[in-house]
Amino acid sequence: MNELFNIKDYVVVITGGTGVLGRCIAKYLALNGAKVVILGRKEEIGQEIVNDIMQAGGHAEFMKTDVMDINAVQENCDAIIAKYGRIDTLLNAAGGNMPGATITPDKNIFDLDVEHFRKVLDLNLTGTVIPTQVFLKPMVKQGKGSIINFSSMAAFRPLTRVCGYAAAKAGISNFTEFMATECAKKFGEGIRVNAIAPGFIITEQNRALLTNPDGTYTERGNDVVTQTPYGRMGAPEELCGTIHYLMSDAAKFVTGTVAVVDGGFNVFTM
Repeated sequence: MNELFNIKDYVVVITGGTGVLGRCIAKYLALNGAKVVILGRKEEIGQEIVNDIMQAGGHAEFMKTDVMDINAVQENCDAIIAKYGRIDTLLNAAGGNMPGATITPDKNIFDLDVEHFRKVLDLNLTGTVIPTQVFLKPMVKQGKGSIINFSSMAAFRPLTRVCGYAAAKAGISNFTEFMATECAKKFGEGIRVNAIAPGFIITEQNRALLTNPDGTYTERGNDVVTQTPYGRMGAPEELCGTIHYLMSDAAKFVTGTVAVVDGGFNVFTM
């Protein structure tokens, strides 16, 4: 029983690992004994995160990638297998939004930029599918592995403005459920696929939307807090426990779930 949550020496791959959430999660997992490989586009930031983790006593490295390029992701996978011999967990944290895929209060559906909408769908949804295809293969060979995707509150509730992002995240939740059955039926119960749906956490992507330059909440930020029973935004480190659980043997009978970590936002009623 003492080994249920043990993730020591797990080889963990994090796409989009240079963001606020990826950085926090990578450091937490590394300091709990995992060997973390951070994948991202921003090499300078990635190396900075690696140095911080190494100085704190954890093990991490950075590899540059493009989650939309299956050849680049495959090269990453081959290098990781050559060095570590296995991959235990994939965290699909890459994603983002674009202004043209949103509909602000002064606009309507006819102002939606379809090209931006398509790019947001690709980055979030296809950018989850491609790494899943690539990193699932060694998991199947070794007979065990865990994939954790990143969904969103926007996948549950039709939040205003974020049209493209919401559609993509809803797709990720559905893809998670599909892949849980696909893997269990065809590759056995050793392969588990779940997702985490964070509540509202301030990141570089949403900072300007939720906060003013002086740090106070915008009107939208206040709306979020008002509809969150905890009465506050979340913190990146508050995702770590759920991710730790989902990737460990403590969750060996858990697959196809979307774990909500939101301070009660999704269940709020007037």
